[in-house]
Amino acid sequence: MAISPNTTFVIGQVLTATQANQFPFGIVAKATSTTNYTLTTTMTATTGMTVTFTAIANRNYKITYYEPIVETTSAASGQTNIKIFQTNTAGLQLTSTVLGNSAAVKILGTINAVAVSTFTAGSTTIIGAANTTSTTGTPVLQRNLFFPSLLLVEDLGPA
Repeated sequence: MAISPNTTFVIGQVLTATQANQFPFGIVAKATSTTNYTLTTTMTATTGMTVTFTAIANRNYKITYYEPIVETTSAASGQTNIKIFQTNTAGLQLTSTVLGNSAAVKILGTINAVAVSTFTAGSTTIIGAANTTSTTGTPVLQRNLFFPSLLLVEDLGPA
């Protein structure tokens, strides 16, 4: 195990800086969007799904990209793809998720992608991007005040 868990505290013991730095730091970046996004066949950063934060070397970061409602139509079979990239959509792909749809059924579903990664120290940009393999019927990522999309970066502790 790379992390020495903080599990041996006893009454009267002093918490050290080393022990404190092993705790997760929590949320370090967050973006939400209530603006609908119409999918195309080009992998594009979606509305509001870009965050920049200052990474600390040798720490684990959990990145979550969530779309609350993916509306596909019954006009064509295909799939909706969401991906998490570092820097830009031509940069390092951290993960991806696919939601398939059938020509026989209209689908209203959720989709999310999660990645855990370490970064070099300094400014780090994370992008949530999406596309579709079929634009027939104009598939949409539906968002609103009660169901916003989310791009969240959390510090999990030392790598």
